Amino acid sequence: MRLMGNRFEISVVGSDTVWAHGCIDSAIAEINRVEKLLSALSDESQVTEINRNAGIKPVKVSAEIFKLVDRALEISALTQGAFDITYNATHKNIDVQQIELESVKFTNYKNVILNADKTTVFLQEKGMRIGFGAMSKGYAADRAKYVLQLAGVSSGVINAGGDLLTWGLQPDDQPWTIATADPHQDNQPFSEIKISNMAVATSGNFDQNATVSNRKYMNNVDAKKGFPVSILKCVSVVSPTAELSDAMATPIMAMGVNAGLYLINKLQQLACVIIDDHDRVYTSKEINYLT
Repeated sequence: MRLMGNRFEISVVGSDTVWAHGCIDSAIAEINRVEKLLSALSDESQVTEINRNAGIKPVKVSAEIFKLVDRALEISALTQGAFDITYNATHKNIDVQQIELESVKFTNYKNVILNADKTTVFLQEKGMRIGFGAMSKGYAADRAKYVLQLAGVSSGVINAGGDLLTWGLQPDDQPWTIATADPHQDNQPFSEIKISNMAVATSGNFDQNATVSNRKYMNNVDAKKGFPVSILKCVSVVSPTAELSDAMATPIMAMGVNAGLYLINKLQQLACVIIDDHDRVYTSKEINYLT
């Protein structure tokens, strides 16, 4: 099924088909709720209200939105701005042929001010906006998993546009696993990674390239510098939540092999596999415990 602009596949382990379909319907309803909650297009959403009052006044929001923004800012600080939910309202679509460095000043997570006592969010600069595109898919998957577990589903898999979230065990009591690709051999795995009760998200350049002056630029953009990143081919991040994996995958692409591995190796319960544009494979130290 297509949800939030992505193909979602929800699989649950159970003996009662009718019950299982009912649980899946509840998970779909939760994903649709999250999509409306995080929409920056709806006039009624709190995200729109935050953006509308940029540079004007703080906006009181629900605890759910407040915590999401707070976690996003923590990831921004952790990645030194490589992850950032802020953007410039006048340049929503980046044209690599006409990159305007002036717009980058609006992409600054430090200009998002939170007040925990009043649960308000304030964007300091007029023209600033926030959007949850980099983490909404993962958050929706986490919420769907929560709804399914609340309904008594003890094991399942959510595929959110290629990002996977699992819990429990397979019907044969084996852990859920994912085969990471061998860049030198199509359809051949590099290794089997156990991902039961974990989530894995992948960010890759793949075929999403743009050609400028006979030079190919990849689809990821360094938010701090405003220029496309063309060093890495693919990054897969494994963590306890789909939200965190989703949020961390693209920043690691921007940071590069050394800085990316250094950061992941410092953090608990995170692991990654990186493939560069020469098809060389790099893994963080935690991967050894998952294979």
